[in-house]
Amino acid sequence: MLRNLEIRDILIIDRLALDMAPGLNVLTGETGAGKSILLDALGMVLGWKGRADLVRAGAEKGEVTAVFDLSPGHAARAVLDEAGIEAEDELILRRIAHADGRRQAFANDRRVSAEVLRGLSETLVELHGQQDDRGLLNPRGHRALLDSFAAVDLAPLRGLWAAQRQARDALFEAEAQIARAKTEEDFLRHAVAELEKLAPQPGEEAALDARRRAMQAGARIREDIGRAQGALSDDGAEGRMRDAYRWLTQAADKAEGRLDPALAALDRALEELSQAQAGVEACIEALDFDPSELERSEERLFAIRALARKYGVAPDDLAAHAAALAARLEALDAGEAGLGKLARAVTAAEAEYAAAAKVLTKARLAAAARLDKAMAAELAPLKMERAVFRTVISEAEPGPDGQDQVTFTVATNPGAPPGALNRIASGGELSRFLLALKVCLTGRQPGLTMIFDEIDRGVGGATADAVGRRLKALAAEAQVLVVTHSPQVAAFGARHWRVEKRVKGGMTLSTVTALNPDERVEELARMLAGDTVTDAARAAARALIEA
Repeated sequence: MLRNLEIRDILIIDRLALDMAPGLNVLTGETGAGKSILLDALGMVLGWKGRADLVRAGAEKGEVTAVFDLSPGHAARAVLDEAGIEAEDELILRRIAHADGRRQAFANDRRVSAEVLRGLSETLVELHGQQDDRGLLNPRGHRALLDSFAAVDLAPLRGLWAAQRQARDALFEAEAQIARAKTEEDFLRHAVAELEKLAPQPGEEAALDARRRAMQAGARIREDIGRAQGALSDDGAEGRMRDAYRWLTQAADKAEGRLDPALAALDRALEELSQAQAGVEACIEALDFDPSELERSEERLFAIRALARKYGVAPDDLAAHAAALAARLEALDAGEAGLGKLARAVTAAEAEYAAAAKVLTKARLAAAARLDKAMAAELAPLKMERAVFRTVISEAEPGPDGQDQVTFTVATNPGAPPGALNRIASGGELSRFLLALKVCLTGRQPGLTMIFDEIDRGVGGATADAVGRRLKALAAEAQVLVVTHSPQVAAFGARHWRVEKRVKGGMTLSTVTALNPDERVEELARMLAGDTVTDAARAAARALIEA
């Protein structure tokens, strides 16, 4: 609900603050007094498209602030959340227009774009007038209005539409993949066979290279190690040392201990020599390889590297590349069997969607009948009992919201062909049609402030009284702001403001005054009588208020 509207330096308004109330709020005043300026200012802060020259002459900037109360489940909270703004129970929108054309917008003191403002405005305010092309007169919105009236849940159908699209996309991709595969079938079969025959593994190229280098190095050093083994053997150092040890042992008894240190040293040397021999033998055993193994390793290593160059991948990626090629070949071989399965999935998804769409069409037809009946009941008190309102449902291109086109049509005279609202109805008739529609459709958009801009133009007397009663009925469950020239409509207001022009300091300014009960009688009397307000006009004004 709009709680407060503050305007500074906009057109012919210097300072203005309006405290709005629930129920029916009425704005009256002479033609040209500035009532439309209030709507221009509200449109500015809500991001609506409008006139560019809004800043008051002589001012550097103009500013409009609108304060809204948000209920816990208000749709504006989702818009704020998406914009990264914490939603509170109070929403303060502020927009500044500079004389040089620059504009700035804020929501709860956070800078926002005009797009965010417009997103918020769709959840906060609804404007209706005789040129209401963004609301009830726009045929593109009629289906959504009927769905809201019918309280249908479109989520299941939208899910089926998405599933149908996914099934079609999967079939299309499979067909394209098979078409691409067929153009390279010979290549795929040769490549897969070649790669599967070699069966390279990740890390194998590095392991083969290391083994090859080890075998090549072993071949070069094995001869020297063999000669060293011979020098350490019984025929070499070990045999000579054992002979020396034996000879010294025989002489030790007669040497009176003088050979003991030498024998001990030889004993240690023989032990170390034995360890050296073991190490050399282990090395020779490790370097021992079959020459054909080196040849096989080199052949495989070179084959892996050649395939890597051929297919333009790293040696370690050959296995993954082989798997990818095999998968493409498998898809090709699966051929018609795989396509048949996907085609059957598409058929099933289309059938499921079509069935759900048919159920939705029936629900819309039933809701259309209820809406037409409700409109007939509303049009009679508005002195349009001969007019016929019809909700026409025709076939449309299937989509996420079904396969129906919804159009609101009217025939204003018996026997006349029906047509679009804005083409068939006159100005006064159109106003009443829109009001009747709004009465029938209201109740499903909580927290919305509805603005009716001279929607009663062209009607008077009992018809204007009927218009006022319906506006009051709308305001019973919502906030309604009506700009009117009709005293019969204004008499139903719970709060009444008068808009007037005044000249101050040689400058024309527009002011808005909240009327007390006596002032309200005077304003209604002026609207009834014109420039000269008589006692009879005042009495008539009181009668309207008390009716």
